[in-house]
Amino acid sequence: MKRIVWLLPLCFILYACPFESPVALEKKPVEPVDSTLYGYWYGIIKDFSDMFGIEALDLTKDTDSTYKIIRYGKAIKGNMILPDTAYFTGFTSYIGSQRYMNIVADILIIEWNRKSKREVARKQRVYYMAAIDRRNDTLSVRTVGEDFSVRKTYSSSEELKDYMTELIAQNVNIFDSTYSLSYRKIPRPAPAKGF
Repeated sequence: MKRIVWLLPLCFILYACPFESPVALEKKPVEPVDSTLYGYWYGIIKDFSDMFGIEALDLTKDTDSTYKIIRYGKAIKGNMILPDTAYFTGFTSYIGSQRYMNIVADILIIEWNRKSKREVARKQRVYYMAAIDRRNDTLSVRTVGEDFSVRKTYSSSEELKDYMTELIAQNVNIFDSTYSLSYRKIPRPAPAKGF
């Protein structure tokens, strides 16, 4: 029996139910990083119940074609505050003129090993995709939803990209309809000073 121990709560991607793929939209990063995406982006997420969240994304350069992404989050439900931080890398690609961020995540899966009669951990790389648009000090992120396709796995980047391109050409909404997040660029907070 598989049990996911640590599912990355990225949500600029993960507050919604994102499409999780073993392949990205490109085999490897090909677009150079866009320095206008660097910075600290702040947003508030409301899910229309008594729960809302505060999120910040810290985007910096990793390599010439990849970003370091730190997602700081706090979900507030009733009188409980649930903090979480997640670390990712990402790279951009395009479908037509729309830019997408391919989020690279490693998840830890615990499986029962029948031979050794104990649980064994293994790491699995997955990708999440989100359309991103930056206008002035606002970053809009639209997550590709898990229900955009009845098919859950694709064997190649080309196959995934072709299918998404086909759906977009047919005006099919591939994004999660509940969660479209907008972030405002703010100055990066200074670290707290010790006592």
